[in-house]
Amino acid sequence: MRNLNEINITDAVLESFANTPSPRLEEILALLVRHLHDFAREAKLTEAEWMEGIRFLTATGHKSNDIRQEFILLSDTLGLSQLVVAQNNSRPQDATEQTVFGPFHVPGAPVLDAGADMAAGRKGAPCFVDGTVTAGGVPVRNAVVDVWQADGDGFYDVQDEKWSPDAMTLRAVFRTDANGRFSFRTVLPASYPIPTDGPVGDMLRATGRHAMRPAHIHFMIVAGGHETLITHMFVDGDAYLESDTVFGVRSSCIGNYIRHEPGQAPDGTKLNEPFYTLTQEFVLNPLPVPAHA
Repeated sequence: MRNLNEINITDAVLESFANTPSPRLEEILALLVRHLHDFAREAKLTEAEWMEGIRFLTATGHKSNDIRQEFILLSDTLGLSQLVVAQNNSRPQDATEQTVFGPFHVPGAPVLDAGADMAAGRKGAPCFVDGTVTAGGVPVRNAVVDVWQADGDGFYDVQDEKWSPDAMTLRAVFRTDANGRFSFRTVLPASYPIPTDGPVGDMLRATGRHAMRPAHIHFMIVAGGHETLITHMFVDGDAYLESDTVFGVRSSCIGNYIRHEPGQAPDGTKLNEPFYTLTQEFVLNPLPVPAHA
């Protein structure tokens, strides 16, 4: 362990993990150290640059809190989130594709009845969503559908200065009926910039990247005996579909939001402004049936 240099120090660190009780932890740490050391050698990292990296990661931690996860945002904008999602969610061709979770999900959203309005007066054109959850062509009943989105100005409720868990809007939980259906009223989401007032914003500006995400609604669907689905439904024609700053767009996750002229809405109300409808099937992937001993 003495007189280590920039070459043999890697082997010394790897040897220090030899007594790790978990083989998987040892494998991950060994790979991490090898790649980190190779990165530092290839980049010829200076001490000042190393310290700047430490400062950046420290600031990322300080910016995170119960409703803002800057590390998830960093992972998203580096493409790591979508990479991990893709390599862990290889699914049949007909199953709805998985996308990134994003930093704006809040647990404990209100449970609403079918057809309920989750917009609560937020800005945006009225939008009526009629969804069906299936697996193998069969409706999935009693699935839990967790939904959250930005409003017509591109803001989530948690970005409001006076936000509190007791005043959630544009997020709700629904359950599918015997036909696998769920429905709700909301507003058409808008494209929006991810938060840029922290270290991730600094990184985007330093690299000349924009911060925009194409308009979408998030869905997380949980049903017994099936893989949990975390996905988006993007608005077709959005200007940022080809340059999503978190690399999360999948072609199968672009929804057909249809514009309608003023008139009777799907819930029977008469609207004096244009409105939109989205009819979408979400196809789950059944979990393997355990073999009996």
